[in-house]
Amino acid sequence: MHPTHRPPPLPTDTGPDPDSWPPQLSLPGQAAAPAGPVDLSMMYVLHHAFRRDLTAFAAAAKDLPLSDRRAWRALARRWELFATALHHHHGGEDSGLWPLLLERADHAGRQVLIAMEAEHSEIDPLLESCAAGLARLAQAPDPDARAALVVRLVAGKESLSRHMAHEERDALPLVQRLMSDAEWHQLEEDHFRPARLPVCTLLRLVPWVMIELPAHARQLMLANASLGQRLVWRLTRGAFERAEQRTFRYRQR
Repeated sequence: MHPTHRPPPLPTDTGPDPDSWPPQLSLPGQAAAPAGPVDLSMMYVLHHAFRRDLTAFAAAAKDLPLSDRRAWRALARRWELFATALHHHHGGEDSGLWPLLLERADHAGRQVLIAMEAEHSEIDPLLESCAAGLARLAQAPDPDARAALVVRLVAGKESLSRHMAHEERDALPLVQRLMSDAEWHQLEEDHFRPARLPVCTLLRLVPWVMIELPAHARQLMLANASLGQRLVWRLTRGAFERAEQRTFRYRQR
């Protein structure tokens, strides 16, 4: 992990004219999109992907036949991609974003940030139990393990959804008040860019974050993507979407 970025405090009574603030994305399930100088598009796109995935996993596990070993193994492998992305995202918040904001926030803001860290510590064990349940069902049919897994997936979905809504309503306004857009981009480079992940994972994360995005959000992501990212999307989109259809084929929408 890169050293924690520690820019000097940003005065809250100065900054760009509100007329120059970027528009903020609003995606399905999102609780808020606070206005301000920082473009939080990538944060909202990731939240959309996390919400989408947990909804799909909970629905697929409920209806997937216990005897279909191949389908359970595919679901367990797909969970690994979700878990890797979420762990990397929460790690960037815990190591970079929350500490920076804690240095600048008032008492009320610090209470929000302390809650953010506490919620991460509650979510992680719950999602780890989901991974264990998927691994067990990938090995052998077990009706009791499936029933427990479905309960944990629903609980994980609800817990993570509450956390992201809390973050969108109460923590991201702190970003807009206490950070500049330049500082945000530096923080992304230092703590959120998945450069240290395996190349095979990086190649899957590009289509993973893009699928099921509304058209306007996908267009924005492609407009801001690097040439390499756009090329990966073009080359991997079809295969990834076909794999998604196979993995979640038992999902009842």
